[in-house]
Amino acid sequence: MGISLKPLHEQVIVITGASSGIGLTTALAAAKKGAKVVLASRNKEALEEAEQRIKQLGGQAIHVVADVGKQEEVQKIADAAVRDFGGFDTWVNNAGVAIYGHLEEVSDEDNRRLFDTNFWGVVYGSLTAAKHLKTRGGGAIINLGSVLSDVSIPIQGMYSASKHAVKGFTDALRQELEQEKAKISVTLIKPSSINTPYPKHARNYMEHELTLPPPVYEPEEVANAILFSATHQQRDLFVGSGGKMMSSFNWRSPRMMDWLSENFLSKKELRKTPASHREGSLHQPGEDGQTHGDHKGYVMKNSFYTRAKMHPMMTGAIVAAAGAAAIAFVGSTRSKQKNNDH
Repeated sequence: MGISLKPLHEQVIVITGASSGIGLTTALAAAKKGAKVVLASRNKEALEEAEQRIKQLGGQAIHVVADVGKQEEVQKIADAAVRDFGGFDTWVNNAGVAIYGHLEEVSDEDNRRLFDTNFWGVVYGSLTAAKHLKTRGGGAIINLGSVLSDVSIPIQGMYSASKHAVKGFTDALRQELEQEKAKISVTLIKPSSINTPYPKHARNYMEHELTLPPPVYEPEEVANAILFSATHQQRDLFVGSGGKMMSSFNWRSPRMMDWLSENFLSKKELRKTPASHREGSLHQPGEDGQTHGDHKGYVMKNSFYTRAKMHPMMTGAIVAAAGAAAIAFVGSTRSKQKNNDH
């Protein structure tokens, strides 16, 4: 079923987890393209700062302090969008928290708090958005999963479980809305490791500082994928070929993927330096306001794979042109070689 989505400059976009990382990066990018933005998170000060940044750029934005793990507070976000902008066209469920720790060590309280945000926040946001978008004639719901929606790794076991749950819920929601013939696009974005403050915001049970397993990409690449999905109907979209390869490898050779996770990826989640933080932002707002993290390794600024998925015709033309140029170059070289032989 084809769904027509508005161009960004005509949209109102709700973004949860908008006070840092992917959420803040996406909000700034959306505002630059002319969208009106509704910013939501638990951090009042960071939201106020983000709203001012957008207004200084000439954009329009409001903020709502809300905990997405509480259904009534999610409804408060929607009500604010209706009150100030007359409604919304795209809802981005981006808010998330993380825990680094072995499953036997992590407390039930911490695990339940993680699921309140990562899973129930997506459920509440999606159902609230779907109800509104049906009355509006359509729109987009964009949920942030992860490569860990398809693959699990040690030390982030419960985070992996929450992202698997997000995928299952998102797929079921899409199917039900399609059965109703609702003109709502439902997209699951699956980022690879992204250079945001994610490790600093994570609850840390480990004895060392936290980091991200490679390959690592900049948050702008995720923002591009989100905003593309706000204007183009997409089922799901990986950000980064690394994540796509992990998912494919896990599907084709799960035992080998287990071995790689156990013997390689788990070691890449920790730095050698002793841990300097424990609580993170699991139970309270963290030090927000930053779009990027401080990853010490190489960070890829873009993903050719993701851009190819978003713009297959353009990519095909580029590949074809490159191929034609290569053929012409080889032909020219051979011609010169023949002339030299004579």
